[in-house]
Amino acid sequence: MTKRTTINDAILIEDGQDLERIVKDKRAQWRANNAKARRRQRRYKKKLIAELPRIITDIHSTYPEDEA
Repeated sequence: MTKRTTINDAILIEDGQDLERIVKDKRAQWRANNAKARRRQRRYKKKLIAELPRIITDIHSTYPEDEA
């Protein structure tokens, strides 16, 4: 069984295609129908997208650019 997507997986996103690759619903086969599975995937994607600004800020504060 695949690992469920977590908020921490947002670190792995570099472009839009990564979002599709990263988001996994390990319980997709147990959903009542395909519409509910798609809806759940959409929620996972929204959570990861909402988390991106915080992660970008953390990365920039951890590794500040050299200023001349």
